[in-house]
Amino acid sequence: MKLAVDAMGGDHAPKEIVLGVKRALEEFKDIEVLLFGDETKIKEYITPQERLSIIHTTEEILPTDEPVRAVRRKKNASMVLMAQAVADGKADACISAGNTGALMTAGLFIVGRIEGIERPALAPTLPTLDGTGFLMLDLGANVDAKPEHLQQYAIMGNIYAQKVRGISNPRVGLLNIGTEDKKGNELTKKAFELIKELDLHFVGNVESRDLLDGPADVVITDGFTGNMVLKTIEGTALSIFSLLKKTFTSSLKTKIAAGLVKDDLKELKNMLDYTEYGGAGLFGLKAPVIKAHGSSNENAFYNAMRQAREMVIHQVPQTIKEAIEHTKRDQEV
Repeated sequence: MKLAVDAMGGDHAPKEIVLGVKRALEEFKDIEVLLFGDETKIKEYITPQERLSIIHTTEEILPTDEPVRAVRRKKNASMVLMAQAVADGKADACISAGNTGALMTAGLFIVGRIEGIERPALAPTLPTLDGTGFLMLDLGANVDAKPEHLQQYAIMGNIYAQKVRGISNPRVGLLNIGTEDKKGNELTKKAFELIKELDLHFVGNVESRDLLDGPADVVITDGFTGNMVLKTIEGTALSIFSLLKKTFTSSLKTKIAAGLVKDDLKELKNMLDYTEYGGAGLFGLKAPVIKAHGSSNENAFYNAMRQAREMVIHQVPQTIKEAIEHTKRDQEV
């Protein structure tokens, strides 16, 4: 399979992106990589070789660029060329750590939406205390949502959890303000009924305070709520480690204690790092599009590459297309 990569997107591009690609090429002998970006900068870390092609361009989309305008005007940007390679059938999937809005725009207007999918969803795997993690969508692809969109998110999340995460019968939950069936606003009440109609393991409503305990393998919500939950989890984790660092450097006694528990703290930090699970998939498109975290290091980008490979192997977009068609037929009967 061929994976297209935006080498210039991300806080630590191209170095960490290229090192992640290099590791993926070493690990997975069944992939070829098309690397889009400034050839001079890329060659500082890797050279063209078997299963790797560098497509030179100096144009890139910046974090400060307005997404839609940038995709339309910067036709030779590394991210745009990467998405175009997928649309032209030259690559099976694409990965970028660049501007999230621009990647969603490129995915939607260049790669294209699966017929029947009304709104794509951004879906990362977030950490749980037991280390298994859970998939959550939508986390920001769409600020507004209808109940039918959440039903489609449930279908897509269920397929991904089965195919890529290897969970035979994923527990699907709906994020709400209470676990009772009738809780919530009009959106969640209607979505609850629609998801309940699907042939999947729906566990009902789940609350945000329980998310890290793993009440479900797939958690469904609208993009506005999901994005706030994601940033709350990120902010809380950063604050906790900041407080721990302050505590463990406050005196000689605590510095000695820090030395004794250093490895344990590192393990705890890794447990709460969702980049260990890969990037955020943009579900509902004709091919896998993976958004790696903007601050991705080599390991995080490697995991995003691994995720894209798994989605291609298990034909996730095709399976989603078939499931959506089946659901629509059932609803028309």
